[in-house]
Amino acid sequence: MNQNSQNFRKTRINTKNQFSLQFLGLIFLFTIVLIVLPIFGEPELTNHLEKIPIQKNHKKPVVVVIGENQYTELTDFVVPYGILKRANIADLYPIAPNKGTMNMFPSLSIEITTSINDFDLSHPEGADLVIVPAIHNSENKTITEWIQKQYQKGATVVGICDGVWTLGFARLLKNKKATGHWYSKEGLSQKFPDTEWIQNKRYVQDQRIITTTGVTASIPITLALVESIVGTKKAKELATELGVSDWSPFHKTDEFYFDGKTYLTAAKNLTFLWSHETFGIPIYDGIDEVSLALVADSYSRTYRSKVVATTNTEDSVITKSGLRFFSESKTIDKNKIHSYIQIEKNKKAFEGLRESLSEIQKRYGRTTMKFVASQLEFPLD
Repeated sequence: MNQNSQNFRKTRINTKNQFSLQFLGLIFLFTIVLIVLPIFGEPELTNHLEKIPIQKNHKKPVVVVIGENQYTELTDFVVPYGILKRANIADLYPIAPNKGTMNMFPSLSIEITTSINDFDLSHPEGADLVIVPAIHNSENKTITEWIQKQYQKGATVVGICDGVWTLGFARLLKNKKATGHWYSKEGLSQKFPDTEWIQNKRYVQDQRIITTTGVTASIPITLALVESIVGTKKAKELATELGVSDWSPFHKTDEFYFDGKTYLTAAKNLTFLWSHETFGIPIYDGIDEVSLALVADSYSRTYRSKVVATTNTEDSVITKSGLRFFSESKTIDKNKIHSYIQIEKNKKAFEGLRESLSEIQKRYGRTTMKFVASQLEFPLD
């Protein structure tokens, strides 16, 4: 073989080797991309919350759940408070503009012992985390201005369900990604067009603004907050206690709607006054306020029934997590209570919710049950 042939052959071998190395390199890079994309793709909509910033001078996170004295959504307020309190991971403050009674929607009432001014005096530096439930007047200036100031001081602000309206009126949603109750999505997009409204996510975090879908999203978002603050182990413990298997943001918004049959059933339930019923829930010291809220909320949304809190002699009771609920026994004729619903001590809260929906279906029919579940934005599957 002459010298030219040998050189040509060597060149071919080197070229093949280079090609093989390049090909293997491309496969390696492609594999890395497949691994990395799920980690870094769309960071603003990940399955886990970013770490909640905590002020250096706070030994524990300072967390506020703020409502309105006139009307605050029951589950939106009580569930985050109850879960965070039993987690024992934060200095927790349930507050309102004024001390005294906080009337809950659609039923029950609690006592507030810390006003906005009280909190500001004890924590002029501000909170680390502010949780905002749906309230009657989402444009309440006392609340919107206070939330805005807390955000400016560095707080992460969470809007539960229609609490997102209050965040919007506090001017915290501009150029942010957010979500809300499915029924409010058109109104929200019209009122706050400079917000990117996300569907099919149970909760959405955009830096220090977090928003959720409807009422029962209060459970997964609170577990996600616990996970963000102290880790997955504690969140799993609480999830097991509540009877919850998952707190991911996975959600199917399109599953929730009212059709003609739903509206007709709701109208019939509302107008057929002779078929309306009152349910009493006996409350007692140490009652699980999360279970109480979920059950009372469900039975109060049928448009055929309402719920009252009853006791034997007490004017009020202290719940498992330290909230004071007021009894209505002295203001209602017990003869007008059609039936009593028991909140069992050892029953998991999520089980109690599912059983309530099942009993509502037996009593009022499947359409009414689905009407309630849709209001709560609770997936039935």
